Amino acid sequence: MPTPEQLRLTPAVTGFASLPRGLVLVTGPTGSGKSTTLAALIEMVNQTRPDHILTVEDPIEFVYESKKCIIRQREVGQNTKSFANALRGALRQDPDVILVGEMRDLETISLAITAAETGHLCFGTLHTKDAPSTIDRILDVFPPHQQSQIRVQLAVTLRGVVSQVLLPRSDGNGRVAAREVMVVTPAISNLIREGKTHMIYGAIDTGAKHGMQPMDKSLADLVKAGLVGIDEAVKRVVNIKSFEMLVGRKVDVNKATSMG
Repeated sequence: MPTPEQLRLTPAVTGFASLPRGLVLVTGPTGSGKSTTLAALIEMVNQTRPDHILTVEDPIEFVYESKKCIIRQREVGQNTKSFANALRGALRQDPDVILVGEMRDLETISLAITAAETGHLCFGTLHTKDAPSTIDRILDVFPPHQQSQIRVQLAVTLRGVVSQVLLPRSDGNGRVAAREVMVVTPAISNLIREGKTHMIYGAIDTGAKHGMQPMDKSLADLVKAGLVGIDEAVKRVVNIKSFEMLVGRKVDVNKATSMG
């Protein structure tokens, strides 16, 4: 089982495993290590809390051994016909912690929000690139007349979004994740409620004291630690000027992109 140290998870990310309730989302493209990050968080819960955990996955990638927790794993297509079907059943079993492998459709997303609202800690994944687009993606799944209500529910239940990409390590020894981390503060909760998701980027940039981390800061840290080459990092940069300030040097973007 991957450890938080191996995955370079920040204290804000590992802190999500201590939450009593709420919705925590790990996002990124296919193959960005979302399941691995979630496995480390679920294992932290397993080692520290006497809870009942239910996972719904497609497929099951990590098999957990019950430690302090009772863990039940369901595989879509094997034990249950859909994520939504398993979630409906899960809420009847009253687990403390729920992992939804993929929040693909309106019913699954709606049930995950309801689970978080009714006192469960719910982890899920989406194929979005950052926190603001994650919130917009959830809203877009619902018909227009429901969106303001979903904004209110998300403002209350969402606790954090971790968006990640994997980059090749400069030593050629596998890949390492860069992560944007959004922790939902009262200010961010208000932005979600008011539909001002575009302003969340600024809140993440200035939210270091809450454990937030813009993607460019994560990329710069990997470069400064010698884990990722600057030419690889530049391919994932959001704002080249802020990245240059963080790494302390000018970057030849044309050279980096032509190499990619």
